[in-house]
Amino acid sequence: MVINTLMVFGATVLPIVFAPGPDILFVSSQGLASGSRAALKANMGVLLGYGMHSILAAFGLAAVVVASPVLFNGMRWFGVAYIAYLAFRMVMSAMHKSEMPPMQPAAKSVITKGFFTSFLNPKGLLVYFAILPNFISGSESVAMQSLLLSGVYIASCAIVYSGVALIFGQMSKGEYNDKRRRIGEGVAGGLLATAAVSLAFS
Repeated sequence: MVINTLMVFGATVLPIVFAPGPDILFVSSQGLASGSRAALKANMGVLLGYGMHSILAAFGLAAVVVASPVLFNGMRWFGVAYIAYLAFRMVMSAMHKSEMPPMQPAAKSVITKGFFTSFLNPKGLLVYFAILPNFISGSESVAMQSLLLSGVYIASCAIVYSGVALIFGQMSKGEYNDKRRRIGEGVAGGLLATAAVSLAFS
């Protein structure tokens, strides 16, 4: 696969990477609520979810999910329920006062949440089903080409989402203030609720 093909594919998916969706909103919410480190961990989890999508695509399973209304909608509504649950937890936390700064969430917990947020978003599979095949040549290994193109997409997401994580993480820096924490978590919960609604009606 020539470099030009990878570059053109990267330019094609870049607007999709920048488009607000459940994954980028989840990363943003973690930055607001817990800082840059938590947001970067959330980003890692999101990217692992994309990695699982790329493996499904390489073996043709993504097409099965997209072609089946039951599987596709099942994944979508699981995703909606999961993100809505995270939003509820965040809002509940914002409603309670605390004189002590909250502990940083465990890395495994944040990464796991990020993974399921992206993996349960079947819209991510559409990138592999609707766009990726246009850049695959029949003269080479389809699975290898699929993984290479997926790598370009995931790398683009890693760069953009890391920037988002750092920007939103900066907003939570400074001396601990419970009022600011509650506002930050409330806004973060609102972002997650928005993500759930956008996934439900997309």
